[in-house]
Amino acid sequence: MGDEGLLFQFWTFDQARKHGALLNQGEGTNVAGYQAGFRFSPDSRWLVRMQKLGAGYHTLYLYKRTGDRFVPATERPLGEAAWDFFYTQPAADGVRRDPNDPYALDHMQVGLIRGLEDNYAAMGQHWPNSRYLVIGLSFDIQGEDTPFPWVEDWRCVYDLKTGTFSVPPSLAEHNEKARKIPGKDPR
Repeated sequence: MGDEGLLFQFWTFDQARKHGALLNQGEGTNVAGYQAGFRFSPDSRWLVRMQKLGAGYHTLYLYKRTGDRFVPATERPLGEAAWDFFYTQPAADGVRRDPNDPYALDHMQVGLIRGLEDNYAAMGQHWPNSRYLVIGLSFDIQGEDTPFPWVEDWRCVYDLKTGTFSVPPSLAEHNEKARKIPGKDPR
């Protein structure tokens, strides 16, 4: 794209590799100007796109299989929905959220936690196959005049069957350590 950089296109194909479907149609360089990673659910019904958005920013997009194609499974990025869920949780107490730009925290990152391929068995989970995604959220407070709490790898679960988020008890201890308080000794 000349001086504007690159525009990445993400395609899926049918088994015969004859019919392609563009996953990120209409996206500009603000999103598709960066590379992405992809993970399929074990049953290949779901596809997660782990999308870099810029210096220190990442989000997730979720797609579901419809015939030979993958189509968006959510109206907006799954990463934005995960942040909206985070703001309903006690861990968000004291975290500033600009009503005009709700996704403007410094270096906001939404990532898929490793383990989708084995349904998170390595985390000690025994969930139904291809039912859940474990998502980690992080941001920092660099350059803030008045520091406020932040999170480093705060985790939640997205239920692919119901389309809802939750924090199972098995993640509670991890999430307590993920919440950081300015001036508090991390030891």
